[in-house]
Amino acid sequence: MKLYALLDYESLVKKKWTIEKFVSTCNTLHVEMIQYRDKKGNIQRKIDNLIKLKFLCDMKVIINDEIDLVNFCDGLHVGQSDLRKIDSDVKEAIKVIRQKIGKKVLGISTHNKEEILEANELDIDYIGLGAYRTTSTKSDANVLKESLSDLARLSFKPVGAIGGVKVDDEIVGVTYAVVGSDVYEY
Repeated sequence: MKLYALLDYESLVKKKWTIEKFVSTCNTLHVEMIQYRDKKGNIQRKIDNLIKLKFLCDMKVIINDEIDLVNFCDGLHVGQSDLRKIDSDVKEAIKVIRQKIGKKVLGISTHNKEEILEANELDIDYIGLGAYRTTSTKSDANVLKESLSDLARLSFKPVGAIGGVKVDDEIVGVTYAVVGSDVYEY
């Protein structure tokens, strides 16, 4: 299983880490992708941090939800509610996103069988599936635990297990372990 790290800016500040330290730890852990999420920052801080991430690392950098910032990174990850803000028809929303981001990496969050089956028909590169465990950043997440592996088998796309995933977890049927706060333990 490959590692995909989630850099949540609020968590970074709370842990008193720098982006440099986060990237260094990701390099040590052989992370393949970093998703940058910053729900409270202004646009300039987000742009500056994406530029810094791209400068500091050779791995793919993905922005969370903010399609307007995709020019500063390698791709976009979009949650279900953000997809539906673009268009109530998810297929149309993906078409709009693809027109804007071209061939850059595109992933979407999924939480159940219906969303996975729908994702199988979309022009995306991977799905995030979860939550695997409870997590401090998403208090409303539906926890899948062992059923995540069964659901992952339904996907035609590579699957990233999200939500409370630990660096050492081995989750059957999953391509990526998407780790957030566990990165700070290394």
